[in-house]
Amino acid sequence: MLKIPDNQVAGHRALDGKLGPLIDDSGRFYKPLQKNERGSKEVAFYTSFYSNTRIPNHIRRFFPLFHGTQMLEASDGSGLHPHLVLQDVVSGRVNPSIMDVKIGSRTWYPQATDKYIEKCLKKDRETTSSQLGFRISGLQIFRNKESGFWKPEKRGVLSYTAMEVRLVLRKFVSSNIDPELISELDCSYASAVYGGSSGILAQLLDLKAWFEDQTIFHFNSCSILMMYDKEALFRGKKLKADIKLIDFAHVIDGEGVIDHNFLGGLCSLIKFISEILTNLDNNTK
Repeated sequence: MLKIPDNQVAGHRALDGKLGPLIDDSGRFYKPLQKNERGSKEVAFYTSFYSNTRIPNHIRRFFPLFHGTQMLEASDGSGLHPHLVLQDVVSGRVNPSIMDVKIGSRTWYPQATDKYIEKCLKKDRETTSSQLGFRISGLQIFRNKESGFWKPEKRGVLSYTAMEVRLVLRKFVSSNIDPELISELDCSYASAVYGGSSGILAQLLDLKAWFEDQTIFHFNSCSILMMYDKEALFRGKKLKADIKLIDFAHVIDGEGVIDHNFLGGLCSLIKFISEILTNLDNNTK
């Protein structure tokens, strides 16, 4: 049984007769192949990535598992359509808090058409991409069983200023996120989610170390998904936070050159998260 993902925070959703991804109960994510060669390029990336022996195993864990392609009935009712079959990276999580962060001050690639570059350039300038090297594309934060999720509308998210991005990164790890509250965000989950030897910051730093050397790929218009599950804490278990890279329709050959566009955006995101943890430490002294 295929169904629409409940926890999708960005991209096209399979609602109202539109083409979008589907999931099943076995932990697989079915993404419709995009047109205009984007779909075939994404398949080519996954095939190349998972067959390349130069990719370290500790880096592979940041990418969804790839299970090939499959013809499925499209969610828009248009009939059979090829789909990427990927790992559903949020499968098994209960009420996950998720943030989609598009990395890079430039989301277009050099070989794109002038029209596409103009479109991307406009969006990069209207969002925080050009200024910060990344932008938040979508998010959901689980509050509690009574209040459910806080999931801001996409248009509002894309209009965030740098100050609002900083605020939302704090809100992502706070327990007091209700709009009615005027109190300071408590960042009560920051240490467990962002900090520690296996937290999001440590994972981002591992990824950064690879990007400082790797010249195999250039990752244009890719996102980092940051996610965690508060339910683990409520059940007295250790909270597990993860990052995953997604969306590879615009990845190109690195041609022996470091991907400074992605690396720069990644460093900027690391700086923002590091500042939250530093302020947390200063407040507890």
